[in-house]
Amino acid sequence: MKIEHHRLVDEAVVYRDSPNRGGVLRPRLLLLHYTAGRSAESAVATLCNPASKSSAHLVIARDGHIYQLLPFDVVAWHAGVSQWMGLSGLNQHAIGIELDNAGQLRRVGQGYVSWFGKVYSENEVLLAEHQHGGGVMPWHTYTEVQIERVREVAELLVSHYALEDVRGHDDVARGRKLDPGPAFPMASVRSRALGRSEDQPARYIVTADSLPVRQGPGFQFAPAAAPLHKGAVLLLVEPGDRWSHVEAEAQSDVEGWVNNRFITPWAAPLPG
Repeated sequence: MKIEHHRLVDEAVVYRDSPNRGGVLRPRLLLLHYTAGRSAESAVATLCNPASKSSAHLVIARDGHIYQLLPFDVVAWHAGVSQWMGLSGLNQHAIGIELDNAGQLRRVGQGYVSWFGKVYSENEVLLAEHQHGGGVMPWHTYTEVQIERVREVAELLVSHYALEDVRGHDDVARGRKLDPGPAFPMASVRSRALGRSEDQPARYIVTADSLPVRQGPGFQFAPAAAPLHKGAVLLLVEPGDRWSHVEAEAQSDVEGWVNNRFITPWAAPLPG
């Protein structure tokens, strides 16, 4: 698999043309979603329908086949109201991939039912709590071939476009979106795409002259430590859409929440 003229080139890729598009995209982020629909084909039909006012760059089916609806240098309409690292409106900054998956289900008798009425057996369901809470709920699982294809595509896109991060819709639209949900192995996909092991935290650098570290994700929280100075390297403990939980690399006792507008990914090689 490779990228030519902002399109995937592979025998597993089928091209469709969505009219739902914006201007030129200079991507910084890869954003993953689930379709919450009946099939990959139905998702493609919706994303290519002008009335839907939605689109994505790719749809990845459960059998591993890929539909490309827009070139990677064209804005797709998939993120909605969203924030990430000080940026808002991530359609203008993110490549969007939709994964064929029914999403959150509900228990009915001995089975699990989607919003569109399809019944799923226990071996297609994961009982888990979403990272943002809400209690244990049933979620439609992803297939192994689908997850492996996502890993392959994510790694290629990050490398080709020097993307800074891989996130779920639920990371950038917290409280509004739940996809791709707890059934998707986001941590491992993200780690492989970004070229680091799962236990190695992302590093960020402070861009403000003086950055307050707070006890919670908001200006209303009291300081947790002395302000950090410009150039300080941070380890990302827990990402958020506007605030992130970090630890100062050089001072392990300095830990708290900082505003994402004043930090940026640390891209330079670290000594040692």
